[in-house]
This record gives sequence, C-alpha cells and structure tokens, in this order.
Amino acid sequence: MWLFNRKGASGFSASSTAEQVTQGIHGSGLTAIVTGASSGIGAETARVLALRGVHVVMGVKNMTAGREVKEAIAKRNPDAKIDAMELDLSSMASVRKFAAGFVSSGLPLNILVNNAGIMATPFTLSKDGIELQFATNHVGHFLLTHLLLETMKKTAHGSKTEGRIVNVSSRRHKFSYQEGIRFDKINDQSGYYHLRIQYNSLSAYGQSKLANVLHANELSRCLKEDGAAITANSLHPGAIATNLFRHNSLIRGLVGLVGKYVCKNVEQGAATTCYVALHPDVKGKSGLYFSDSNVAQTSLQANDTELARKLWDFTFCLINNCPHSS
Repeated sequence: MWLFNRKGASGFSASSTAEQVTQGIHGSGLTAIVTGASSGIGAETARVLALRGVHVVMGVKNMTAGREVKEAIAKRNPDAKIDAMELDLSSMASVRKFAAGFVSSGLPLNILVNNAGIMATPFTLSKDGIELQFATNHVGHFLLTHLLLETMKKTAHGSKTEGRIVNVSSRRHKFSYQEGIRFDKINDQSGYYHLRIQYNSLSAYGQSKLANVLHANELSRCLKEDGAAITANSLHPGAIATNLFRHNSLIRGLVGLVGKYVCKNVEQGAATTCYVALHPDVKGKSGLYFSDSNVAQTSLQANDTELARKLWDFTFCLINNCPHSS
C-alpha cells in the first residue's frame, strides 16, 4: 500500500494512477510517441494515452516485446490506435532511422514522451562511443527531439493545438557529479575507479537524468524564443519497482524487501507522465519539473541556465560528430 497520499495543488498525489489523472480527458485527434513503451511505466503510459483516444506510436528496442504490449493493449481496448516501431536510443543510426520512418509516414505529432532509460549499468560505451547511460537517457532523446521538432511545429500550427514534449527524468538528477555534467570526462573510464563502480554508475545515471531536466529547460527557452506553440517539461515518476533496476543487485534486493511499502506501482508511476502529457491544467506551462502530478523543485544545477546552454551545445556537437565533442 502506498504510504504517501497527500494531495498537492493539482488535486493529485503520489498514490494517484495514470487513469485517475486523465479521467474525463479526450485525446482523440492527437498523436503521441512514447519511447521505451515495451515495459514498465512506458507501456502503462502508452496504454492510458490510447485509452483516452490518443494515437500512440511506441518506440521500442525489442519489437517482439513491443508487439506483445500492443496486442495486450488492443485486447483490453479494441478501439486503441497503437503502433510499434523499432528504436534503440543508444544508437544514433537507429534514432535517425526511426525519425525518418515516422516523418515519412505523414502522421502528425502532438506529444513526444522521452521515457526510455537505463540505470546503473556497468561502464560501457555505446555504438557511437558514448558512455551508455548518457547516450541512451540523454543523447538519444536529444537527437530524437531535434529530428521530430519540425513535425511537431507543423502539427501545432496546423491543428492550433499545443504540442508537448515530456522528458522523464528522476529525483536522482539531484545526485549527479559535483560539477553536474562531466563534459571532459563523459567517456573517461578511469574516472570510474577512484570510488566503487556501483556508486559511480549511480552518479552517471544522475548525470544523465540531470541532462534530461537541463534539456527540457533549454528547449523550453528556445521554443518560447521561437514563438512555437510547444511546451517542454521534465518530471520524476517516483520510485517504481520495474526492470530499470536490473543492473544493480543491491537496489534490486532493497526494492524486493521494502518496495511494497515505499515504491509506487506501475499505474502510479505512469501518472505524472500522463498528467504532464495530457492534462488541460498543464497547458501553457513550460520549463517546469513535476513530481506526483504537481510542480516540484529541482536541484540548483538543474536551474543553471549556463549549464543548460553548455549541455545543449555539447550535445549538438555529439550528434553532429564535431571534432571537439569527444
């Protein structure tokens, strides 16, 4: 049983479910992309958005799992409009292929939920030579957003409906490295050995989640400057017992012992994402951070506009293979 159910200004709490926070909301005519939708809160986000009438395109790394989720959603809701497309956020080539496929489909895009993520993995480099958590959690989503932004702008302009970009971050963004983002040490394996691997893998995760918040904040600033009718926000879904913990045996063990007392279930875990993506009370709100379906406080680093701009430029160089970005 969830222990914390005090309602915030939105009228919702940590114990609210995704269905509850979207009750009575009609999303027919909207199209959303949800990354990492083959399991956990991504699958629940896709299900609930489809339940509200949204046409959902699931970006999934494992197409077999994606098809199973699609079939399960369709079985519960025969009217669901849902598709699955292959997407590996750790590979820029895969991200580019996914984006090109979506754009060529001619579909509009109202909502982009950057949900996919990995946590506390052993030190590994992606196919593009970038630390895996930073590559998957931040760079892949940065590139995906960049490639789909023009489609979102056209959709917002043509439909006169606000577009929404939602970055699923984590409270762990408050526990990144002391300098926030290690621009000159992102791929430096030696920096992972002066402390225990487990601790540093969590710090690297925090770094990638800090990047999610900074990305949303800087994107929000750029969209406002551009006059685009699109918002960009980030959020903490809560502590949820999902397969995100599969790489860390200590955390997995703790979740097994006390999870039912302190962790949300998947239905509660997807609530804030669905709230920020669909609720009318969020209209016009941008550059904010949400938790438990309410506006929440970030770390000081997450509000650092200079750090956000530096990360933007740094990541733009990574996706364009600038010589000085490595």
